[in-house]
Amino acid sequence: MSDTNISNREQAQEERRSNMRIIRSVLPYIWPKGETGLRVRVICAILALVMAKVVAVFTPMLYKSAVDTLAGEGVPVLALGAVGLTLAYGTNRLLAVGFDQLRDLLFAKVSQRALRRLALTTFRHIHALSLRYHLTRRTGALSRIMDRGVKGVAFLLRFLLFSIGPLFLELIMICSVLAALFDWRFLVVVAGTMVVYVWFTFAVTEWRLRIRRVMNDRDNEASQRAIDSLLNFETVKYFGAERREAARYDEAMAGYEAAAVKTTNSLAAINFGQAFIINAGLVAVMAMAAMGVADGEFTVGDFVMVNAYMLQVIAPLNFLGFVYREIRQSLMDMGQMFDLLNDNAEIADKPDAKELKVSGGHISLENIAFGYEDDRAILKDVSLDVPGGQTVAIVGASGSGKSTIGRLLFRFYDVQDGALRIDGQDVRDVTQESLHNAIGVVPQDTVLFNDTIRYNIGYGLAGASEAEIIAAAKSAQIHDFITALPDGYDTMVGERGLKLSGGEKQRVGIARTLLKNPPILLLDEATSALDTETEQGIKEALARAGEGRTVITIAHRLSTIAEADRIVVLEQGEVIEQGTHAALLEQQGRYAQLWARQQADEDAA
Repeated sequence: MSDTNISNREQAQEERRSNMRIIRSVLPYIWPKGETGLRVRVICAILALVMAKVVAVFTPMLYKSAVDTLAGEGVPVLALGAVGLTLAYGTNRLLAVGFDQLRDLLFAKVSQRALRRLALTTFRHIHALSLRYHLTRRTGALSRIMDRGVKGVAFLLRFLLFSIGPLFLELIMICSVLAALFDWRFLVVVAGTMVVYVWFTFAVTEWRLRIRRVMNDRDNEASQRAIDSLLNFETVKYFGAERREAARYDEAMAGYEAAAVKTTNSLAAINFGQAFIINAGLVAVMAMAAMGVADGEFTVGDFVMVNAYMLQVIAPLNFLGFVYREIRQSLMDMGQMFDLLNDNAEIADKPDAKELKVSGGHISLENIAFGYEDDRAILKDVSLDVPGGQTVAIVGASGSGKSTIGRLLFRFYDVQDGALRIDGQDVRDVTQESLHNAIGVVPQDTVLFNDTIRYNIGYGLAGASEAEIIAAAKSAQIHDFITALPDGYDTMVGERGLKLSGGEKQRVGIARTLLKNPPILLLDEATSALDTETEQGIKEALARAGEGRTVITIAHRLSTIAEADRIVVLEQGEVIEQGTHAALLEQQGRYAQLWARQQADEDAA
């Protein structure tokens, strides 16, 4: 046996094991622990399913008996006449549909609750994953994985439980009836037809799935390019790149088009092959029944019953290829989602993590070393002490590690060496929720939700009152601007806040953080997008907000931090100077150089 065949066999075995793991992962959502009502619904739905199949298999017998009665052959079932048998036949068909609908009605709440819980679990897990994970993954592709995974579960619940399983149950029952009422030849032909049909369907569907994978990859690529382009709408306009973006999108869609055409062609091939196999089996069984009628071995009703059973089998079998393909696709989509759920968060609470207790807001960095990559150090043996209630500014050239300190404080990442403590508590030993609640952040680029200004400010404190939101807006010097808008606080800000200017977005972000009212403030270039006049007002608001709180300000514009209690200068990941603004100017060191350069630039401007 060649290495390729061995590899393919091992890959198939691993895929089967993976599919079983996925199905086992879904079962707890279908059979929820501690929810007796939902479990009862599952049991009743299965009973309704079985009853529907029993009634469906019994129905052709009534049809046969009615035909035999009309033809003057045989003994009527239950001593009913032809009309009575016809009515019983119609009633049975109605019962079969009724049990099917009862099954769906009973299971609807179970399946929808399962989808809701699974979607919520995935959503929470994505939020629990670390910043590094989100920086390396594309949001559009991540959203697709979640969306397809949940839809895959929905399909699996409906078709695996209520199509594939019932189909094989019905086939077994029909084969048993044919073997009992006729002879083994009918059983062999019907069973042989089913086996060949299933083998052909599964084999061709495997081939089609490989094409579908390529089509999905191209679909993901096209979707991601579209999302990237639309999110960067302004940048596209700045560089007149509409045609370039359209060409990139069309290139991805061209790959999708080619794969989609192959998928359609392969569908035609599988449909024709299935029709040939099932009709060959149907003709063979009907011919055998016709010869039996001609020889007097069977009645006309037997011929009709065999035809009814074969048609009853053909209808669900026609969907087998579609169902199998979609189940395989669903398992693939679910596999991606469960792989996502199996990704462990880089930053996780310790089992014995305690709530952070902020008494004074004293922050200390003790010999911290950190790098985003192993071979590139960002911070090197950085030590810094921020007494509670003081304002400490961190300045330095781009890439010196200023913002990295803020990310470590918020614990987006863990230090690789040393320790970062708040009031003596290592941030790695406390819960992330309590740490995040204690720190208010105004980032350099404030991103807003596509909702109202009221919602975006109120986001800082769940359940905030209107008065609290307005007070925060006034402190951030944006209340007058909001009230001048036609819709006031109900004004929609657009996706990522694009309907507002940079300064307006920044002030909304500041108001949101002021509303949170945390004991520690982290200002990452918080006034970078503001004009000089507004900046002065914001500085006063932030100064009032910082009273009695610990404030760490990360700044590039030195004029914004001249009044800080202490200024720390970073250079290539190391603290090279620290002191007050006046003291650092007297030293005539790196800070004095940066100050002189910015003053010269402002004078020139």
